[in-house]
Amino acid sequence: MEPLSVLDRPVWASMTGAHAHLAQGDGRARRYRPEVNHFVGWQDDSPASLAAAAALVAPGEQVYSGQAGALPDLPGLITVLRRRGVQMVYDGPLPADFRDDLVELGEADAADMLALARLTEPGPFEAETWRMGRFFGVRRGGRLVAMAGQRMHPPGFVELSGVCTHPDARGEGLATRLTRHVTRAILQAGETPFLHAWADNIGAIALYERLGYRLYREIGVAMYERAKG
Repeated sequence: MEPLSVLDRPVWASMTGAHAHLAQGDGRARRYRPEVNHFVGWQDDSPASLAAAAALVAPGEQVYSGQAGALPDLPGLITVLRRRGVQMVYDGPLPADFRDDLVELGEADAADMLALARLTEPGPFEAETWRMGRFFGVRRGGRLVAMAGQRMHPPGFVELSGVCTHPDARGEGLATRLTRHVTRAILQAGETPFLHAWADNIGAIALYERLGYRLYREIGVAMYERAKG
């Protein structure tokens, strides 16, 4: 397993590594292409890096970032939100295979994935977020009712994310099965699963702990916006 220090700046570590092909920017700051996601990251908290990060944000656009410690303001942008999150790292055995009716999702499912994400709001999700990693879902009568997948990809780690269930299918344990399945897929690829949750979401944290994830540390999360021209 890679040192946990690569999780200090997970957004930056992703876009300078496995997700470089999905990013825009340079050696000081990068962001995911808008159709992929709205995360921005920077090399360090120097004025040059922060200015480079701010320059990647279009008028009227909102972007997100997360890193260890407090997040700085970005010049010329409005800090819309600051919130405490937690990082959790998987520390359990290889989960059993609960595939059953789970299917792997991809480009052909992009519209359905986006619609489910817009309905349930599991976190930032766009038309090509599926490109960030493997996603799996459950369909009922042709309708996508649950999914989970992979997002950030720092060296040695892959983030579990996008876990969501349509209101009509809640209470059936689909999110748990999908979480286990994505966790299993990450482990089988030789990498370590991790995830983020809001620090005050005690219920979600407790659920992930039951599934083998352990609290690693708090992380700062911020949302920034550039005013419309």
